[in-house]
Amino acid sequence: ADSMSEQPDHDDAGETSERDIYMRFMKCHKCYDIIPTSSKLVVFDTTLQVKKAFFALVANGVRAAPLWESKKQSFVGMLTITDFINILTRYYSSPMVQIYELEEHKIETWRGKDLFLTCVCVIFEAVYSLIKNKIHRLPVIDPVSGNALYILTHKRILKFLQLFVSMPMPAFMKQTLEELGVGTYANIAYIHPDTALITALSVFTHRRVSALPVVDHHGKVVDIYSKFDVINLAAEKTYNNLDVTVTQALRHRSQYFEGVMKCNKLETLETIVDRIVKAEVHRLVVVDEESRIVGIVSLSDILQALVLTPAGTHTHTHTHTHTHTADSHHARLWSHTSSFIDSRESNRQPCS
Repeated sequence: ADSMSEQPDHDDAGETSERDIYMRFMKCHKCYDIIPTSSKLVVFDTTLQVKKAFFALVANGVRAAPLWESKKQSFVGMLTITDFINILTRYYSSPMVQIYELEEHKIETWRGKDLFLTCVCVIFEAVYSLIKNKIHRLPVIDPVSGNALYILTHKRILKFLQLFVSMPMPAFMKQTLEELGVGTYANIAYIHPDTALITALSVFTHRRVSALPVVDHHGKVVDIYSKFDVINLAAEKTYNNLDVTVTQALRHRSQYFEGVMKCNKLETLETIVDRIVKAEVHRLVVVDEESRIVGIVSLSDILQALVLTPAGTHTHTHTHTHTHTADSHHARLWSHTSSFIDSRESNRQPCS
């Protein structure tokens, strides 16, 4: 077995052993363990029109889809809401001009084959890859058949860790965000209620963030606009007018919104993890006593604190490549629901 999948050294004792317990757990478990018994995976052929692909994301209630190239008979990347945002910000000019590139382009003519796509079998490697590459989704590919099995996310990993793992809690979980330095507190990306939607989309693109707190002119957090909210533009076909304000755009939320999930710097990491998992959100906005914005704590920040920092692993260091073989979990994996959306009638499907 390679070093990434060795069992924990039970001779380790004391604080160091307790501190890196999550890291050791994740080096001993495979991504197969984290995949639900039943899940939906939508796959797009690269010859599908971009507009149809985004409508299909909405119709299927998913945020991303692996891309299949028939000529190569392999997966070549992923289509996400970020791609939709990139097209809108690059080609939008005014409400009077139709976005030709969205209406006419096929996936293969627009996006490059640049996604980091890998078969990740050890959960630790998945966490490392997500954080190092600053991505939010990682396709898990079967090492034998080459089929896509699942799209792994920070949220799924953290939920698995909290709900299905029974182990001693490290002492650092009782420390506060301020003591641990977890989160982003400088140069925070945010917008105002009257910010134009096209401006907000440009901030997503340039700052590479997944959500923007909406802050009033007193610095108080009044709402949040996330990348997921952008898909409503496709659902309602309102993407040809991006001159509206963020407040106007947020009136079209497709799901009930409970309000911005917040925290403060003096709350413990244990409390933060519990809140973010139960709320099923991707980040908490850190505020002061008067609800003014102080910072952001993301799922990426939390996984870094739980897994990589105790291991002494920094995301700019070199990662090793490993070869993995299939295992006995395949019988369960193939019970997943799969959808294949093609631009033409075809008997060939990437998933058997």
